[in-house]
Amino acid sequence: MTFSKALMPLVALLGSIASPLAAEEVRTETEIINLDADPSYEALIFRGGLVVAPGEDGARDIGGISGLEWHDDALYAISDDGNWLIITPDEVGEKLVDLFSVEQGRLLDPRGRRPGRQQRNAEAITRDANGDWLVSFELEDRVWRYADIDGDASETDLPIGNLIAAAQALDNSGLETLTATPDGILACGEWTNGATPNCMRSMGDQIEAFELTPPPALVEHGAAPTDASCASDGTCYVLFRSYQPGYGNRIAIMELSPDNQASALASFAPPLAIDNFEGLAVREQRGKTYLYLISDDNLNNCAYRGSGSCQRTLLYKFEIASEEPIESDAPPPGSVPVTEPAQNYETVSIVLETALGNITIALETERAPITAANFLRYVDEDRLDGTAFYRAMRLDREPLPNGLVQGGARWDPDRVLPGIPHEPTNVTGLSHTSGALSMAMGEPGTANGDFSIMVRDQIGLDARPDAEDPVWQHGYAVFGYVTDGMDVVEAIHGAPIDPNLGEGWMVGQMLADPVVIIDARRAPVEEVPEASQATDAPLAP
Repeated sequence: MTFSKALMPLVALLGSIASPLAAEEVRTETEIINLDADPSYEALIFRGGLVVAPGEDGARDIGGISGLEWHDDALYAISDDGNWLIITPDEVGEKLVDLFSVEQGRLLDPRGRRPGRQQRNAEAITRDANGDWLVSFELEDRVWRYADIDGDASETDLPIGNLIAAAQALDNSGLETLTATPDGILACGEWTNGATPNCMRSMGDQIEAFELTPPPALVEHGAAPTDASCASDGTCYVLFRSYQPGYGNRIAIMELSPDNQASALASFAPPLAIDNFEGLAVREQRGKTYLYLISDDNLNNCAYRGSGSCQRTLLYKFEIASEEPIESDAPPPGSVPVTEPAQNYETVSIVLETALGNITIALETERAPITAANFLRYVDEDRLDGTAFYRAMRLDREPLPNGLVQGGARWDPDRVLPGIPHEPTNVTGLSHTSGALSMAMGEPGTANGDFSIMVRDQIGLDARPDAEDPVWQHGYAVFGYVTDGMDVVEAIHGAPIDPNLGEGWMVGQMLADPVVIIDARRAPVEEVPEASQATDAPLAP
């Protein structure tokens, strides 16, 4: 069995990116778009943007998006024409660089049918404390509940009747914003300065109606709430947007504290690249808060409508700047995990000089003597010089980036040496933690000159003697840890993929341009980080 085939159950173990929902895949083309720095949004850090367009002639448009929610490592959205979407972003580190996939299906009514054309205009989506989806529709100002987003709807009885009544009394000013809070619901209508407050918030048994207004620069352009999303501490973020001929689109993000104290977080206006943004989602990850914004092209996408009055689907990612120290349970890049009590073991440090930078590795010559000695022979005999990292397996699970990179002799008969005896992790006491080096092999005794480096913990590759599958009984052999240069490893992991290369599970994991290992050498003392001259890597569980 090859390393890639053995990873098939690992993907299921660690979390697959496949959605359980039946859906139609939508092909898209994306283009990276940058946003110039501007004092108007200095409270936010720009983390990438995309122009999203249909991928081929006749492809279904993913436009008309008017609500957004982060859940289960993806963006869930709804559209003006009554569809739900699951948008899985591709990110390198914190930066949004592409989309892995877009799935789309039809929202159903309580009878299990697609609503009539005039009833499809979904405006907001949120997920409540029970795990149900709530979707609001504008024209009839109704809210439907979905146990599964691709299932039948059911009626709801939310405590926002006064807001709905006010929306129905106003022309083109419907129930635009709906989001779950830790203890209730926040809902806003599409108006400001009306006879009725434009927002309501339920907090347990209490309901508060209040007027939420954007910054003055947007008030004069008639801005109104269009979407919102809340963090786990009860802080909500409300998106306002406006459009006036001759002035273009403007948006603002208002921060709403758990006790409904409002403040302006950021505003955007021309000449910044701002379209008709209608969706906002909050994502919390490793102590940081991110906001995703998406624009509604009103099903009039420039990709096939031409210029003039056409619109775009833009997807932006921002981090909310914070002066507070970020707590993280992940080791810093390049560090060696430490357990208590610390115990040092003999190691030998080597350097892999790659086209993207150097990676320093401590080989576990005491705990994995056979495997470490084999790798040192490849180094000392220059068998790795001119080889490459050729594969990047990417797992869509926290923390990101996540997966592994693979490189080495790639079964070149002029480079490979005979296979070596297997040293399982339950014997060596090592583990597939972040930065671990592990031998690729078909079965025990076949490992030679190909290896992988873990990007985040992949302890599912450790030996499990009580497992029924022989592959997992033996696991894979860890023989070293990266002590410096994990940023280089992550850069390799994030390099472009050729979707047509590879076989079986390796399809979609092969680098378009393999990253060359220019030189593999023993590290002189001056090249060895002080902390890596002996290691105290964690024991296998």
